Amino acid sequence: MALLEADVNFRVARDFVQRVRERAVGTEVLESLSPGQQIVKIVNEELMAILGGESPRLVGADQSPSVLMLAGLQRSGKTTTAAKLALHLKRAGHRVLLVAGDLRRLAAVEQLETLGRQLDVPVYSEGPDSDALKVCRQGIQKARDIGAAWVILDTGGRLHIDDEMMQELEEVKKATSPVEVLLVVDAMTGQDAVNSAQSFNERIGLTGLIMTKLDGDARGGAALSITQVTGLPIKFIGTGERADALEAFHPDRMASRILGMGDVLTLIERAQENIDQERAREMDRKLRTATFNLEDFLEQLHQVKRMGPISQVLEMIPGFSSLSKRMSPEELDGSHLKSFEAIVYSMTPKERRNPDILNGSRRRRVARGSGTTPQQVNQLINQFRQMQKMMKQMSSGKMPRNMRGMFG
Repeated sequence: MALLEADVNFRVARDFVQRVRERAVGTEVLESLSPGQQIVKIVNEELMAILGGESPRLVGADQSPSVLMLAGLQRSGKTTTAAKLALHLKRAGHRVLLVAGDLRRLAAVEQLETLGRQLDVPVYSEGPDSDALKVCRQGIQKARDIGAAWVILDTGGRLHIDDEMMQELEEVKKATSPVEVLLVVDAMTGQDAVNSAQSFNERIGLTGLIMTKLDGDARGGAALSITQVTGLPIKFIGTGERADALEAFHPDRMASRILGMGDVLTLIERAQENIDQERAREMDRKLRTATFNLEDFLEQLHQVKRMGPISQVLEMIPGFSSLSKRMSPEELDGSHLKSFEAIVYSMTPKERRNPDILNGSRRRRVARGSGTTPQQVNQLINQFRQMQKMMKQMSSGKMPRNMRGMFG
């Protein structure tokens, strides 16, 4: 029932349950595991098998530039994904050129040019009177001229699959010989994503998939179906609107997320990308000596926000996924942190460094300046003191019993 509610194809769900049953009632039992642990182990291994087993990678051409062609329906996030993919490759040390080959959707070219400027990635485009085939050919020549290692072709899409769109994609693929043809699919569309992938693969031949909008209610049900039904690997997943919200797909990590077992490796990678190491060491010293103040507290809030929505961060921590169900929408999207920031910004530098001097009149002044109430100011101060106390206990080797309450 959980698989079907997650929009997994019913045949995939049926076969999956059958395989788990055969292994669970068979002789494959480890004495060191309890029956419950054994079931979790079997389910996790079968999920990984369905999702592809190993983490797929982009395959470059023998000679530069390597051409990557993106396909997909409108509203699947194709143009935004092209920019995210360019940033991903740029951070890996490659020079990238984006080609605005989507001439079907109004403002698609302008959108890609804007994203390119924001990310400092060059974009090749032509006027509206041009055609996609010419733009893509000229774009690849431009990539050779500037010495780009990768060319990303953003091709045209429609609201539904039709022969004219497929014909155009077939012509572009034949003329550009891409080493990667990736279909961008919206995870929120469920089984429609599977059907689209099958149709595109039959007509143009795909090398992989990129699933977008996996930061919403879709926890991976479509991912289970799409890899099993089409046999195509998922190479990347989109986890948000930001330009850096694109992750390489790891079947083992997705299986852990689906089971609510967290995803510590992705959490660590995200922290390394968003947290300054020198400041982290200094903060570690302050936390151990319980000398951090509200300015440090504010900095920590900013770093956590850069890692993504609180709901995503919590889901990556083993054992904390259930906590999100008891949190309000404001707490999950981090919007309640804005009032915290306003309160701290309304304090003087002296008050931030030494919150103990915040008497009644000072707290009322801070509340007026931040547009909050004295009760909210008191709540922040109390939570800050709780955190100080908790860190002091942890630095002495003790784990507070009420630690769970801190995250509420």
